[in-house]
Amino acid sequence: MRSSRSLLAALAAVLVVLAAAPVPARAAPKLVQISGAGSSWSANALDNWRRNVQQRGIYVNYASTGSTDGRNQFRNGTSDFGVSEIPYGLRDVFAGSDLRPDRGFGYMPIVAGGTAFMYNLTIGGRRVTNLRLSGEVLAKIFTGAVKRWNDPQIAAHNPGLTLPARNIVPVVRQDGSGTTAQLTLWMSKQHPQIWDTYCARFGKSAPCGITSTYPFRSADGFVGASGSTGVSGYVAQANAEGAITYVEYSYALNARFPVVKMLNAANYYVEPTAANVAVALTRAMINDNPSSPDYLTQILDGVYTYDDPRVYPLSSYSYMIIPQRIELNVTEDKGFTLASFANYFLCEGQQQADVLGYSPLPINLVRAAMEQVRKIPGAPQQNIGIENCNNPTFSRDGTNTLARNAPRPSDCDRQGRTQSSTGTAGARQETPVNAAARCTAGGGGTPPPGGPTPSGGPSATPSPGAGGDPAAAPSGLVDPETGEVIDPGAGGGGEQIAAVPVSLDGEGGWRLRHTVMLIAVVLLVGVLFGPPLLAHTLAGRRDRGDRR
Repeated sequence: MRSSRSLLAALAAVLVVLAAAPVPARAAPKLVQISGAGSSWSANALDNWRRNVQQRGIYVNYASTGSTDGRNQFRNGTSDFGVSEIPYGLRDVFAGSDLRPDRGFGYMPIVAGGTAFMYNLTIGGRRVTNLRLSGEVLAKIFTGAVKRWNDPQIAAHNPGLTLPARNIVPVVRQDGSGTTAQLTLWMSKQHPQIWDTYCARFGKSAPCGITSTYPFRSADGFVGASGSTGVSGYVAQANAEGAITYVEYSYALNARFPVVKMLNAANYYVEPTAANVAVALTRAMINDNPSSPDYLTQILDGVYTYDDPRVYPLSSYSYMIIPQRIELNVTEDKGFTLASFANYFLCEGQQQADVLGYSPLPINLVRAAMEQVRKIPGAPQQNIGIENCNNPTFSRDGTNTLARNAPRPSDCDRQGRTQSSTGTAGARQETPVNAAARCTAGGGGTPPPGGPTPSGGPSATPSPGAGGDPAAAPSGLVDPETGEVIDPGAGGGGEQIAAVPVSLDGEGGWRLRHTVMLIAVVLLVGVLFGPPLLAHTLAGRRDRGDRR
């Protein structure tokens, strides 16, 4: 009994000592290298942000392998984060079900932007930079229903251009792509009959919904390429004239190529600038239920049909898929690094969005994204707040400054019988338009009689020379492949876009004339006196050699 009591007393003493002993401090998380994979739509923004944070000791590897691969890698634990334009769980009509991962995760919006239609087209050797199309025509192009650039449906939207009779080459993603998913989702909602008819050719019954894997056959004139770099790189080739692809706006900017001005519900043709995207996304519906597995994901139906003149219809957000539990390859150190990276691009990084070809996030999504960052294991909890965030869309009253101050499009971009000559995206040089359709730079073209027509179709018949109907073309010889008028002087039809000979008249012409005359005189003097002088010089050298 005494020995038991002694033992218990000893154990109690040990426990008292242990309880009084200081607990070793838990090591603070540190920055380590992290890796992610996924969206090429977002890659230009991510690559810029990754370079910028290296000076802060944050090293992030990112592989732009496509949204589908990004979701798969995160699901399997082979990457620390994924990036995608669409969430898990959507039924893909061609690729099957995309199951949610059996792990803790959340979505965090990272940047907004517009899916643009980059193209390569010339008329008479001059690059076209001001092409305008409706959503219906674009859907027909990417389903093979419109095959030639001088199709009357294209010509009706471009009264200022004599379009070439050249084949259209749709360039589509052959890898699993969030950009493809956004395009096909839009077609399924806005032009279901066109999309369903196309899907039926591949054995799919209606309704044909979203897919990340674009169905196509090379025999139908389509070209497949991997990644946003692949499709944009193909279109930018000199020998790819007639090609068109869908890609994030930044890729056209970088390649110095134009994009289609897309007709919106207000009957204006617009491109996906940061401001136009910001206006459009004020109508995006965001899942604001924190307990939902799809928290912060988007529904874009209201964006497609928003009738503000500034709206670019194919605007959307991209998401980072982030871990919310320590499991698989997740550690507190990795979580700390990922959270530090996220805090940078949600605030300071958004300042660069416009220059990079994207649109910065509005205040409501930044605030919600910061709450998602707090859920990452190891994330710092201090100094994370909207009050410390320097984002160009913020204002003191909480409104979206970028959307509020977005300029209205020019009246020259209104659907009708006139056409702006201003270039787009990375090709800002003007494309001259036919005289009958010319629109003054500051001013508005004449709207069609009775006001604008519904956004699905043309507002006026093509003017002579606008392409499409051979009977409407100007008289004279026409190249059957390019549609170029070889002898525009043989008939009327307005101004043609062709190689323009250099004029020696007009402003500055006298300088050019005198320069040409001076060059001619110099060449004449050289021809007359050059050979005798050269012969004399050589003879002198021979005489000096003989004397030696």
